Amino acid sequence: MDTALTLIIITVITALIFDFINGFHDAANSIATIIGTGVLTPKLAVLWAAFFNFIAFLFFNLMVAKTIGQGLIDPHVINAPLILSALIGAITWNLITWYYGLPSSSSHALIGGLAGAALISYGKSALVLAGFIKVFLGILIIPFLGLIFGFGITRFFKWLSQKTALTLKQFKMGQLVSSAFLSLTHGGNDAQKTMGIIAALLYSSSLLGDTFYVPLWVVLACQLFISLGTLVGGFRIVKTLGFQITDLNPLKGCAAESSAAIFIFIATECGIPVSTTHTVTGAIAGAGLIDGVHGTHWPIMRRILTSWLLTLPASGLIAAGCYLTLF
Repeated sequence: MDTALTLIIITVITALIFDFINGFHDAANSIATIIGTGVLTPKLAVLWAAFFNFIAFLFFNLMVAKTIGQGLIDPHVINAPLILSALIGAITWNLITWYYGLPSSSSHALIGGLAGAALISYGKSALVLAGFIKVFLGILIIPFLGLIFGFGITRFFKWLSQKTALTLKQFKMGQLVSSAFLSLTHGGNDAQKTMGIIAALLYSSSLLGDTFYVPLWVVLACQLFISLGTLVGGFRIVKTLGFQITDLNPLKGCAAESSAAIFIFIATECGIPVSTTHTVTGAIAGAGLIDGVHGTHWPIMRRILTSWLLTLPASGLIAAGCYLTLF
């Protein structure tokens, strides 16, 4: 086996490891609220989320994978060393933020890693600026919209419960539906990012022919590995999202999950690689505002925001350092 093919295989395996860690790190996005409200135990919650993560490919197109594969880095400069360095940068940052229980974005860690590796190897001409503008707008807008919609839907649910005598028990049943929808959209958006990375590598290595597409084995492998990661569950981050941002109950949990899932669903259908972490965190904070400004714990939100601001440059620097060291 020649060196180039060996490096491609190593890079594909590393991508699937990233996908697993993505599921592990971002499991909190899908399960934190349903654990925080006591609707499901942690073991049942990860099984519930993993199942819907896996079947997501049955419901969504692959537009996000195409955006990642061709919409951020010039396809002509993509190669195994660049992709491998980007993945190592993303994995390293994910593990650091997991250790400290911070719900940072796996998506932005991957995008930052891609940018850092591309800049150090080919310069700024390697970046597709329009794609990065989308990413930066998402960083600024999505958490804010998640907060507004989280607050709005929580207020609507509260009004509905008063008018129709809905009980917390009924909202517990509703949370099973909303958390399933959230897990489905999480699997649909996040797994596609790894699909796009692998497909871009295969295409640039002339292993896909003349047309960019995502092979079925890549789709199934990525859905499987993100689901397996979710099964393990990053419970350090679950503690932060489920218990430290606000005092959750089934009504607020159902509202936060519903608002986040709606946003992620729309973004996935439009091919936008949004941060599910940012969306869910904003929605939970918005749900907490139903109890007033002090219903959301702002000191923990400041810690989370700091990790968000550091994610792109930190993962980019790690990826650039990795490229310089290894290649």
